[in-house]
Amino acid sequence: MPLGIKVYVDFVFKKMFGSPENSIALIGLLNAILELPRTITDVTIQNPFSYQEFDNAKVVVLDVKAKDSAGRIFNVEMQIAIHPGLLQRMMYYVSEMYTDQLAEGDDYTQLNTTISICLLTRTLFSDSGKAHHRFEMMDAESGRKLDRAVEVHTVELGKFDFEEMTISNASPMAQWAWLILNAHKYTAEELRHLFPELAFQRAIGCLESISSKTEDKTMHDQREKAQRDYDWMLSTARKQGIKEGIEQGIEQGIEQGIEQGREQGIEQGIEQGIEQGREQGTIIGAIQALQQILGDPISPVDTLVAEPFTQLQEKLADLQSRVRSRLDS
Repeated sequence: MPLGIKVYVDFVFKKMFGSPENSIALIGLLNAILELPRTITDVTIQNPFSYQEFDNAKVVVLDVKAKDSAGRIFNVEMQIAIHPGLLQRMMYYVSEMYTDQLAEGDDYTQLNTTISICLLTRTLFSDSGKAHHRFEMMDAESGRKLDRAVEVHTVELGKFDFEEMTISNASPMAQWAWLILNAHKYTAEELRHLFPELAFQRAIGCLESISSKTEDKTMHDQREKAQRDYDWMLSTARKQGIKEGIEQGIEQGIEQGIEQGREQGIEQGIEQGIEQGREQGTIIGAIQALQQILGDPISPVDTLVAEPFTQLQEKLADLQSRVRSRLDS
């Protein structure tokens, strides 16, 4: 019988890659993604897996923080949905991790490379067939890269071209992508045959343990449902916010066009209103969804539409920060 345990469920992902006893699996994943000149040989997990963080969690908990023997700091997270500001949020937190290395009076030369990795089950860059994007700090003209700085990696798992018959010969990253997306469809014996390397064997052993332990299997099922509900709630709120934001944006555009007194101005006003309303509505929907998750009063659309766009962006960033702080506490 197939294991039925999905790696991309937050409970499973954190237990597989965030447990000290499974650090070999995290090392294997990091080496597959980063392909560093000198491979990672050991890591210390800084926010190790614990059952308590999932007991009453209403939001998904999907990040693993670790540090290797070279001093590099890693944050690996799993995302099953694409939310507004994802890349900006990654940049914000990787920068925060970078600056958190120093205490008052420390030397800046002590700062080490900080790397944020986001694994995605959905498409982030629809205009690119490339699965792995690596964003580094470098000079655009000369290509000179800043050493010991920050990096952001996005890995769109569904873009890897793999099949069961050929996965054993695929790249390590494609193999991890396949395992994360498809492990639940196979038995432990079938997976062990496909992936004989130690890192994969440890990951498969973790899946087998979860499937055979009643409380772990129950937690997996509960967290899978929580993720679906969370994604549905965000999607519903965002769609409603987009709809109302676009409608108000069109109205404002028409009014501006009429004031210009030209038919061409009215048409341009409508077009600008639609575009502005769509972007504004996306942010409004995300703000309302996060307010609901945090238990805050839900701001009316009329109130949010009246706020400057930059103020909406700041409000969204603040709510995202509060959700993140709740996960880390």
